[in-house]
Amino acid sequence: MPEPQPSRPLVHRETRDTVAVLRLDDPDRRNVLSPRMVRDLVDAVEACERDDTVSAIVLTGAGPAFCAGAELDNLLAAAEGEEHRLREVYAGFLAVASCRLPTIAAVNGPAVGAGFNLALACDIRLAAEEALFDCRFARLGLHPGGGHTWMLTRAVGHQRATAMLLLSQPVRGPEAADTGLALRCVPGTDLVEEAVALAARAASTDPALLRTIKQTLLESGAEPDVTRVIDTEFERQVRSLHQPAFREAIERARGRR
Repeated sequence: MPEPQPSRPLVHRETRDTVAVLRLDDPDRRNVLSPRMVRDLVDAVEACERDDTVSAIVLTGAGPAFCAGAELDNLLAAAEGEEHRLREVYAGFLAVASCRLPTIAAVNGPAVGAGFNLALACDIRLAAEEALFDCRFARLGLHPGGGHTWMLTRAVGHQRATAMLLLSQPVRGPEAADTGLALRCVPGTDLVEEAVALAARAASTDPALLRTIKQTLLESGAEPDVTRVIDTEFERQVRSLHQPAFREAIERARGRR
């Protein structure tokens, strides 16, 4: 009897020089965060972090949607007492949020609920003109989860986050760029190429330094006391002065004079 064929991965990886493009690949279900999708996403992110040839990640969706959010079965199971099913959904975007590599969301279409969390978990967002950022939680009678209120407020400020969460006001691609939710809005046909070109700039920075700066950025954003930030930056800046990457950069700069 032939062995059963394994299911195809729901996250497709394509490597472009030093950039890994991770594409959520379940377009018939609008790339919903099913248990399989989450497992494949976590595995893909971890594989990129282990790969010394990868300097940055671009995350996008196949088909017309970026990610339609949590699978309904997971939410219903949680409502029946299996609260751990919510944590299972969180695992996908938390793997992206904790990734030590620079991450760029190329938001090609609707990013809804937990799918919006996935976009927010990335360091940078580029939005296609067709992109739609939609919290959706309140309309489902559901409180936001997975750090959504914190990430959204940090991205757009209290007033706009309130409008999006309490008044169910979605934001489209051009407006996302105007408000800082996205770095910029580009035609959908150019979206992934623009994201890859931006991500490729990470390759010119020492990998260890890149990861340390990202860590400091994340810590600084949540630190209310600037003196602590200064102390942390001082310690890490002194450490970087003693690394080969600093010496090499100085020699290159001297050679250009």
